[in-house]
Amino acid sequence: MSDYINIFLGLFSGLALFLFGMEFMGDGLENAAGSKLKSFFDKAITNPLKGALVGTIVTAIIQSSSATTVMVVGFVNAGLMSLYQAVGVIMGANIGTTITGQLITFKIDDYIPLFIIIGAALILFMKQQNRKEIGKIIFGFGLLFMGLTAMKDAMSPIAQTTFFQDLIIALEGNMFLGILVGAVMTAVVQSSSASTAILLSLAATGAISLQVAIPILFGNNIGTCVTALLSSLNANKVAKKAAFIHLSFNLIGTLIFLPLIGILSNIVTHMGGDIDKQIANAHTIFNVVNAIILLPFAGVFVKLANLALKDKEGEQASINRLDRRFLETPAIAFEQAFQESLTMYDLAKENLTLATNALMDGKTTDYRKIYENESEINRMERDLSSFLVSISSHDITEVDTNRIASMIKIVSDIERIGDHSKNIAELAEEVATSKLSFTSDAIEELKLMYNYTLESINSSYASYKNNNRQKANDTVIFEENIDRLEELLRDKHIKRLSENKCNAHSGAVFLDAISNFERIGDHSINIAEYILNLSDNSIK
Repeated sequence: MSDYINIFLGLFSGLALFLFGMEFMGDGLENAAGSKLKSFFDKAITNPLKGALVGTIVTAIIQSSSATTVMVVGFVNAGLMSLYQAVGVIMGANIGTTITGQLITFKIDDYIPLFIIIGAALILFMKQQNRKEIGKIIFGFGLLFMGLTAMKDAMSPIAQTTFFQDLIIALEGNMFLGILVGAVMTAVVQSSSASTAILLSLAATGAISLQVAIPILFGNNIGTCVTALLSSLNANKVAKKAAFIHLSFNLIGTLIFLPLIGILSNIVTHMGGDIDKQIANAHTIFNVVNAIILLPFAGVFVKLANLALKDKEGEQASINRLDRRFLETPAIAFEQAFQESLTMYDLAKENLTLATNALMDGKTTDYRKIYENESEINRMERDLSSFLVSISSHDITEVDTNRIASMIKIVSDIERIGDHSKNIAELAEEVATSKLSFTSDAIEELKLMYNYTLESINSSYASYKNNNRQKANDTVIFEENIDRLEELLRDKHIKRLSENKCNAHSGAVFLDAISNFERIGDHSINIAEYILNLSDNSIK
């Protein structure tokens, strides 16, 4: 009995090392790639072929087709990717996951300690963050192979058990049972790379043949869909369709290849290599050929998903850009937060214009839009701050930590711009309700103050959106002009009051208005200064 316990302890400790090494290596690759991950996905939206290439590259970087597919579900849920665009990425993710299988067929057991020593040394003793990330990649690579070796050692006695030998006999006579075993195994460990590694470890002991292994590989592909399906449960209908497409693609691909298992076996056998290399090659060929065959039918998959998951009449998909699925990939999560903050900034700018127009018209206006925007700005500020704090709790670089700290402050300043715009709207309501009026000089001065403030906001917005240091410097100049103008207009208005050219109530509203404009300028310059002070000169 104790022998069985030791065997299974060896197997599961090896699996744990493999999974940890794969995640550690993926984190290092992901952090090294940084914001380039988002640019990869941006390229995916042009056509399915590019999407497949992007899905392959991103999965190779983050070492998980499930994570890539979950991100795709998140993008669809956020309205940033259509179903048609998602199909190519999903197909590419299946190809990318075979790279791990190819890596672990390398015979580098003698060099595992060297990888771990070099990786640990870089992590512990290098000061530059990018070298630490390279260390994580190397260290994770070593752990991955250490886990694989432990699994191989544990598999040898398992292969000699009567139960296992009976299972192999059953699998040899029933390919559908093999598919079921592969699907369940992958669904349980939540990683097709891990289940493939277990399969390759078994094959390396000579316990399993190529004909038995191939149906299990097909099942692995189906089992990996479980992660995306679970992820889509709390998403909108379109995101559920993306997960459905993932499952449909893998099921149809398996049905295509079932009659061709003999041909596939002959091809990989003629390619040569040990049994584990042949299985890895079969996995790659299966996914590449499936993508080639099915990619032209991307539109058909979308129609199939629409038929299976019909939208209710009048139903609209809710959009959630700050999808917590992205938190496992901080570079993507940060980009989503950045885009949401730009939307928040747009609302604040819109409110400034609406409120100023209402103030200068002096007429009763429907203020509902302004207050709805302000409520949305406040909600976005809360959600963004919480989301950014959640990103910072993950494994991120020092540069990303500084970016997040700056963005939290920027989001707070945008919210304050919204508050001051609301203040101006309330002043406009006061003017309309009390039937106040401004002199022609006062109206022209309000327009001048608004124009200066709007220039400051637009310049600050451009500096933030495009990481433009020149625009940030321009904002500093605009703010200095706003301060001088506010002081000048205050003096001129006090003079008008002393000469009885306007009443005291209107005068008080005027002074409050230019004060709010000036404070908006203060928050604009705060944002510009964050851009100027970022150590890496990049918010994105």
